[in-house]
Amino acid sequence: MKTKFLFLIAVLVMGIALTACGPSAITVQSDTQPPQRTITVSGTGLVTMIPDIATINIGVQTQDASASVAMADNTTKARAVSDAIKAAGVADKDIQTTNFSIYPQQQYDDKGHVTDIIYVVSNTVYVTVRDLAGLGGLLDASVRAGANSIDSISFDVDDKTEPLSQARLAAVENARKQADELTAAAGVSVGDVQTISYYDNSAPLTVQYSRADMAVGGGVPVEAGSMQITTTVNIVYGIK
Repeated sequence: MKTKFLFLIAVLVMGIALTACGPSAITVQSDTQPPQRTITVSGTGLVTMIPDIATINIGVQTQDASASVAMADNTTKARAVSDAIKAAGVADKDIQTTNFSIYPQQQYDDKGHVTDIIYVVSNTVYVTVRDLAGLGGLLDASVRAGANSIDSISFDVDDKTEPLSQARLAAVENARKQADELTAAAGVSVGDVQTISYYDNSAPLTVQYSRADMAVGGGVPVEAGSMQITTTVNIVYGIK
């Protein structure tokens, strides 16, 4: 009886051992696709435009020891400047108040002691000028009406839709030309587009308008010149 029991134990142990030594299921993933060959190029498209609008900040700043006097003076001059701007042909929708402030400003003697306090009132409007031929006359009229704060003039193109399209097409053509030249030199050919990205740059053209210019009568000569819009495109092509 004891011998039969030991025999059964031996058979059981052998079965477990054989099971442990048996074949295991192993999964191996194999990528049969070869690495894709690509070429990356960067193309540029540039279009020159003639500005058709100008934007400018025109302001009136007044000061007085009395806040009420400084404000009343500012209101009178600011209204006169606004009337002058409209008389120059600027529509109401193109005149927007961007700043109105009043603040005390301490006055000091040569020893750094406060001697007095005056109140400064500022009123600034943002003006869009669509008749560039009359821009010089508008600036002169504004100064004569009481404007004493005129910031830099920015020239721009109101609708850039068509120039942008031209610049983007030119950038893509430039990129494709580079890809064709490079692949031909390497003895291969251009495949399908894999990725494409682009960036447009069309910063307004800004000119300075100084206090010396504000003193000039008879219309300030202002030339809009030309500006450029640039598109840079990055394209990854497959290689055949």
